[in-house]
Amino acid sequence: VLARVLANGMSRIKFHHFAWGLLIYCIPAILLGAFVRASHSGDGCGNHWPLCNGAIIPDAEHSKSWVEFAHRISTGILLPITIALVVWAFRVFPKGHLVRKAAVASLIFMIIEGLIGAVLVKLELVADNASASRAIYMSIHLANTFILLAALVLTAWSSSGFPVSRLRKDRTTALLFLGLFGVLLLGVSGAITALGDTLFPSHNLAQALHDASSPLSHFLILMRLWQPAIALVLLFGILLLSMYIGAQRPLPLVKKLAQGMVVLYAVQILVGYLNAYLKAPIPMQLVHLFLADLLWMNMVCLTAAALATEDVAETAKLPVSRELEAVGAI
Repeated sequence: VLARVLANGMSRIKFHHFAWGLLIYCIPAILLGAFVRASHSGDGCGNHWPLCNGAIIPDAEHSKSWVEFAHRISTGILLPITIALVVWAFRVFPKGHLVRKAAVASLIFMIIEGLIGAVLVKLELVADNASASRAIYMSIHLANTFILLAALVLTAWSSSGFPVSRLRKDRTTALLFLGLFGVLLLGVSGAITALGDTLFPSHNLAQALHDASSPLSHFLILMRLWQPAIALVLLFGILLLSMYIGAQRPLPLVKKLAQGMVVLYAVQILVGYLNAYLKAPIPMQLVHLFLADLLWMNMVCLTAAALATEDVAETAKLPVSRELEAVGAI
């Protein structure tokens, strides 16, 4: 019995390392997708999917093809890894455990992510396409990416020995989910604004603001004013949420995550305005997206910690510790 329990505990420890590793790998894969859009490389493989211009290996003479192909490879690897995550979760965690549910959700949204990418390619909603359809599909794509990240975060978080989080019908839960929705809305608006900056570049900040203030401008250009306004409104919401959660759940880890949320959001706003001032160069766009991903993951962890059934700072233990306690009980 002791050998079996120890083996199961060690397997769980390896699992949560694997889950965190998968989550970390997803970040550069997401950033590479943004680079494909920013570098106008979305049509590098034509409207062929999963092949690239009708071939398995793209033509070496076209750099756009290799950029798009590299993105497909980086995301294609994720599917078998996520399947392995689900199989492993079902082997080492009991029926009904949050890890199982989160792992299955990760796989579902991973598949949806690939299908949305295929639709963008097949409908040619890439490169210089400035249609409303592209903006809609990009918004869906970004929202799905964030939900996928949330599922992966919950898989890694709940497999690391933290107390189980449970939804409650109270004000705290409502405000946390409202905060998540606000960050999701900001991310979607930021993606649309970045698309506009890519397709309709400005020579300087003054021209960008002038174009955005004209009602005759393209809707992607108009987002240059709406997106900062959304960011400023959400800033006050983030500050209030941080103070409220800190007062309602005065736990060390919850407070740190709430403070981290405010810091990340403040840095993201500064980078966003610097990005606009510098006329949205690709490196700044990627940094801005990276911060958005970090903010979102921090928000998910904050929600999980605030809704935990125990004090995560005092009682959270690694899975192997729980298994050893079970041996003592035997």
